[in-house]
Amino acid sequence: MADELRSLFTPTRIGRLTLKNRIYSSGHAEAMAESGRPTERLRRYHEAKARGGCALTIFGGSSSVHPSSPAAAWKQIANHDDSIVPAYRALADAVHEHGCLVFTQLTHLGRRAQSDPEAGHVLLAPSQIPERVHREVPHELEPEQIVELVRAFGEATRRCRDGGLDGVEISMAHNHLIDQFWSPVFNERLDEYGGSLDNRMRFGLEVLAEIRRRVGRDFVVGARISGDELTAGGLGAQDMATIAERLARSGLVDFLSIIGGGAHTYSLQAAAVPNMSFSPGVYVPLTARIKAAVPGMPILHASRIVDPLHAGRLVAAGDVDVVGMTRALIADPDLPRKAHEGRLDDIRTCVGANEGCIDRIYQGKPVTCVQNPTTGREGELADVRPVAAAKKVVVVGGGVAGLEAARMATLRGCRVVLLEKAAELGGQVLVAARAPARAEYAGIVRFLAAQVRKLGVDVRLGVEATAPLVLAERPDAVIVATGSHAYIPPVPGSDGKHVVTDRDVLTGEAKVGANVVLVDDVHTEEALSTAELLLDQGKRVEVISPLFYVGQDVGVTSIAPLYGRLYTKGVVLTPSTELRAVEGSTVVVANVYSGAVRRIEAVDTVVLAAGSRSTDALYRALKGHVAELHAAGDCVAPRGVHQAILDGTRAARAI
Repeated sequence: MADELRSLFTPTRIGRLTLKNRIYSSGHAEAMAESGRPTERLRRYHEAKARGGCALTIFGGSSSVHPSSPAAAWKQIANHDDSIVPAYRALADAVHEHGCLVFTQLTHLGRRAQSDPEAGHVLLAPSQIPERVHREVPHELEPEQIVELVRAFGEATRRCRDGGLDGVEISMAHNHLIDQFWSPVFNERLDEYGGSLDNRMRFGLEVLAEIRRRVGRDFVVGARISGDELTAGGLGAQDMATIAERLARSGLVDFLSIIGGGAHTYSLQAAAVPNMSFSPGVYVPLTARIKAAVPGMPILHASRIVDPLHAGRLVAAGDVDVVGMTRALIADPDLPRKAHEGRLDDIRTCVGANEGCIDRIYQGKPVTCVQNPTTGREGELADVRPVAAAKKVVVVGGGVAGLEAARMATLRGCRVVLLEKAAELGGQVLVAARAPARAEYAGIVRFLAAQVRKLGVDVRLGVEATAPLVLAERPDAVIVATGSHAYIPPVPGSDGKHVVTDRDVLTGEAKVGANVVLVDDVHTEEALSTAELLLDQGKRVEVISPLFYVGQDVGVTSIAPLYGRLYTKGVVLTPSTELRAVEGSTVVVANVYSGAVRRIEAVDTVVLAAGSRSTDALYRALKGHVAELHAAGDCVAPRGVHQAILDGTRAARAI
């Protein structure tokens, strides 16, 4: 083990518990519950983290303690009665088997939700102030309702103890109910729960006191709080340090977990789970300030810390006691074990794409990983089964689908030849990584390419595969992952010399003039990141899209920072608009609803981001000529990186 990692692998204590190292998975909504109950899928997901060597995993982010805090939208856990206890015990037993501790996170969302009329509950909040994200006006809590919710937190925590969990984390962050009471922006009450900080903290302290009454002092209880709400008129860094001091002084909490910002606007919601456009460890300074304010209190923190060496430095410096490497563990649950064994090059490093994890969760879809197909599918893909007899496999295409197919086929005991017509591996992912704030995307390729070479795959670059060439290898199985090519829509004038594709722009093959119209018909980051590249080159860019807003399929934690950068750089975004024709330097567009035509004059370059179509001729030519033939990735149908890698691993496992 490297000297830089010794602090990271030093045990530490939280309350009566000893953590075997300083790595944990922080509470997050996995969207894996069914009917409000933990599932086998959720158990396998956290068991993989435990098996991989982390000291603590916190499951069930935003678990509801009361029916007035909706749990169904994100498939969250509803801890409302004792029927949940057996499911808790099954999950705890599975995690404990690997020497890992397990907590859950409990909360009441307050106004940060949408009410379910079928359930008969309205949203509850300190005051009738709607959140900008969910926008529903809540009911102002009445005194008897406050008493009921305090009791609900205590009962929910008692069920966690009875279910064999090691502790709980109470969410007082992300602008959930307790945090809503704290903030003068959201709390306009005139009674004993509003006004002074003492009054605004009253509800949270009553919750903690009731929890201790129900579970005693031996059961570990902590609080997740923000280090700075980053909200005008809200709770700043000094306010949060004061709150942390009071929580510590109360003697009711065993640890504090620190986040940065809040979640009551789209921008803050995105910044709370910072993607690759944010620097690593972006909120560590806020955490260090809280730690200085409460010496002796164990401090947990997660904010895009993905490198074990970075985590080790933070612990050694005394900035953080236990490091949340949550998305890093989603990308590679074996990260702690690999780091401890000195196998840093074998770690699949999180690139901060957010596409497979948090952005799916916000859609109510189970957590996965853009680059690790096994995450969230442990029941299907955790076990790598050797082939019954060694086979020779030819993989055509060195993009991420082909690389994953080659890697998995080799791990299963096959002899693999990988043919790639380009001079380097990586395909379209490397093209995407050329855009501003997207460079880390290339890390997906770096891991796969390094593993393929380490496993001894016969990689042949600069080889354009044909059916005769493939058949000459006498393969037992062939996986075709030849990707896709840019699509040019049949619009009048689309064959003009000044009409190029987004791929042409990102690769630098296109000469682009000063005035640009970019046609977005893919609706992901593909078009908007191309626009940002052109803006950085000093171009004037208008992006048109037929959808309600430009980039409508970009994830919620990615579009806000992307929009912020684009608007700052001067982009013009024009939704509800389609391309009708290119007439020299004039681009003819029309509103998709009214049909009103507009002519954009003096356009130097038109950039088409119209998606792609499968490059599948080789696959079709090989049908009927090899014993086993599989297609993967865009060769099947153009989709995203996650689906391409998933196709690749499934194809290799089908051999």
